[in-house]
Amino acid sequence: MPPPPLVSLAQPQIRALVSRVPMPNENLAGRTIAGYRLLERVGEGGTAEVYRAQHPERGTCAFKVLRSRLASDPTAVKRFLREAGYGSRVEHPGVVRTYDYGEADGLYYLALEWAEGKSLAEYVHRAGPLAPTLVVSIVQQLAAALAAAHQAGIIHRDLKPENITYEPASQRAKLLDFGIARDAELPPEERLTRTGFFVGTLKYVAPEALSGELVDGRADIYSLATIAYWMLTGQHPHSGRTPRELFQQLLTQEPVPLNEVVPGLRFPAALEAAVIRGLQRDPSRRQPTVTAFAADVAAALAAAPPPKTGLLAAIKRAVFRDGI
Repeated sequence: MPPPPLVSLAQPQIRALVSRVPMPNENLAGRTIAGYRLLERVGEGGTAEVYRAQHPERGTCAFKVLRSRLASDPTAVKRFLREAGYGSRVEHPGVVRTYDYGEADGLYYLALEWAEGKSLAEYVHRAGPLAPTLVVSIVQQLAAALAAAHQAGIIHRDLKPENITYEPASQRAKLLDFGIARDAELPPEERLTRTGFFVGTLKYVAPEALSGELVDGRADIYSLATIAYWMLTGQHPHSGRTPRELFQQLLTQEPVPLNEVVPGLRFPAALEAAVIRGLQRDPSRRQPTVTAFAADVAAALAAAPPPKTGLLAAIKRAVFRDGI
């Protein structure tokens, strides 16, 4: 099914008599754009800024604005609107909802559900390696969200802890940012990645994306398995310290087994096997779907006694948790 037309769903409210394109890094807080009152800037990157905004009907929202220096770049605009279009096609409780997107007052914008909590990256950095039961819960939630995206014909391709929100009180995780997602129904010539070029964060990207192969939903399985590995151990499957080292390891080396990462931290063999299967360099050797990966991880943990943790592992958890 083709994606919906890239048009705004709201009637823009023009705040000034003449629309203007702001200078780079201008803080737009205080302005009203397309009916959204921008309250404060809460984040910024190379391509966009994010504001906390208020809408009369939707309440608090996240409002993402393409940087003005990119507004005249057709490729950047197309990519930004594509992200919005892909996000709007996925409706699932585990995916941050896309409310609205388009152009208003000379600005390209994307209005999103305001997700409570911080990024999963921040949480794990503070808490340290998570209990396997919590890891399984988060993996199951993310797998369900990714399955909804795959069902809609969307491959995320940029799955990483920074693109996941986590609310500790409810233990709910949500997926966001379809900035480099791809339509699974695109013809092959539009799906190929240029040789030597990859998108996404290197630590979590599937090997086939690095080598310019066709990327399908199994690339998201690899990324989810990497996140599971990282949540369990606080470490990544490969130890490369530079992009060159990591690139080479991803293409040629097997990941370090879970039970060899942190001294004293032990996991059931079946759990280790399930995670490592998701990290296979050959996509055909991974679980067939994200749902199957989550089921394997859950079944492995359910069938085994609680993992034993030694003194060193307990100390390491405390160091992570207390920020020592």
